[in-house]
This record gives sequence, structure tokens and C-alpha cells, in this order.
Amino acid sequence: MRQELLSLPKGLAEEVSKNLVMVARLIDDEPEQAYAYSRIALRLASRVAAVREAAGFAAYATQKYSEALAEFRAAKRMTGSVELWPVMADCERGLGRPERALAMAGEPEVQKLDKAGQVEMRLVAAGARRDQGQLEAAIVTLQSPELASNAVQPWTARLRYAYADALLAAGREDEAREWFGKALEADKDGATDASDRLAELDGVEFVDAAIDPADDEDRDGTEDLVDEDDEDEDEDDDEDDDAAEIAAAERATDVTEYYDEDDEEYEPLEQSAADAEVRGDKA
Repeated sequence: MRQELLSLPKGLAEEVSKNLVMVARLIDDEPEQAYAYSRIALRLASRVAAVREAAGFAAYATQKYSEALAEFRAAKRMTGSVELWPVMADCERGLGRPERALAMAGEPEVQKLDKAGQVEMRLVAAGARRDQGQLEAAIVTLQSPELASNAVQPWTARLRYAYADALLAAGREDEAREWFGKALEADKDGATDASDRLAELDGVEFVDAAIDPADDEDRDGTEDLVDEDDEDEDEDDDEDDDAAEIAAAERATDVTEYYDEDDEEYEPLEQSAADAEVRGDKA
């Protein structure tokens, strides 16, 4: 990516780089904001493959599959790399075209993928089978040397989880429990909710320990009596807290950037004279 950005004028490269950094930071937790930053980068440097790829992933994260597919295709044309092939196939699934995803799984490009890419393609193909209601075919698709291996790779937990989920959907509960357990063993980063799925299968219910039934009722079933004066004091404290928060928020607006809320790309705007005058009155 850095090499690609070096082809741009220095000032433009820095601006594009800043937007790509924001895409990377936000894509997991704030995908819509990441998408907005990706559109700015795309407008500034649409001929840079890394920008097209980042825009594709941002669109993919917000379920804009048609747009994501177009960006991934553009990046593939620019680089000649096939590493985006699995996610392109998954975009076809997102567009309701599982048959196209399955066709892509049989293309020569798959053989050019590294091991991680081939496993990802297998996951997509299995998902496409499930989209078509072919549960047993999905299970067979996931059965592979990578699934049987005891070695733990970055993709192992997801592969085992997908297999367990397919088994459960097919009504093979005992096998599903076994594979959810294996997925949990490999899931060191919490990439799946295998532990929750195991708990569901075992009929375990989680209770919020922070909620104590004794706070609402006494042991004899009568409700606790609350001093009305205490309630009034609590309300006064809440009002004071609210006022403090509002004041802090008003002070914060003096140093934050201004954005046009109607602009989907969230471009920074200069503070208007009217805003400056209003803030002067407040001061």
C-alpha cells in the first residue's frame, strides 16, 4: 500500500493515507463511518488499488454488496492478484446469487490462492450450499484435511464453527456439540460465539449477577419502602449531573470539527460566522 501511495503527490498521499487509516480503525465497530472515509479516499485516488480494496471492504462491512463487488473487481484488475476471490464470491451470496458463488468456487483462480484463501473459499461455498437448502452438501464441502488437522491456524476456529453450525442445522446435535467444543479450543481471540452455542445446547441460562432480586422485594414478598426525601435528593443529584454533562458538551463543541450532516462523506467544514457569533454570545 505504501508503495502505491508514493505514486501520488506528497500532500495528496498524506490525505489519502489518513482516510485509509480511519477506515481500518472504524470498520469493525463503526462500519458506516469507515464507509464514509473510504468514499473520501476513493474520490481522491480512485486509481490506487489499495484505495479500491479498502472501499470494497468498507462497502462489504455495510452490506453494500453490489458496490463492494465492483470495487473488488477493480482492485483485482489493477493488481492481477486473486486474493480477493473468496470475498468476491461472498458478495455474490449477499446479492442472492449463491449459484454464482459456487461457480466461482470451481474456477482456476481458487488453485492460485494460499491455504488461508482456499479455506475461506470453502467456507463461502458451504454457505452458498446452505443458501440453496443443501445442508448435507454444505457439511461435505467443509470436510477437508484442514478441518481434520489438530494444528491451530488463524482460520481453524471459524472452519470448525461453520462445520458445527451446519451439523446442528441438519439435526446432528451430538456431533455439533463436539465441534463447537473444538472450535472453542481453537478460538483464542474470541472470533466466534462457540461458548454461547455450547451453553445453549447444554441448556445453560446466564443470569446477570448485578441484578439482585432482594433489591425489589423482601424475603416475605413485600416491596421495599423508599424514603420519599431520599428520592427527591436523588433527583436533585441527577439534575446537577445532567447540567454538568451539558456544560461539558458545550465546551467540547468549541474544539471539535464541524461536519455537514447532510453530506454522506462527512467532509470537515469550516466554522461558519453565524456559529462563531452564537458561541461568542454564549461566552
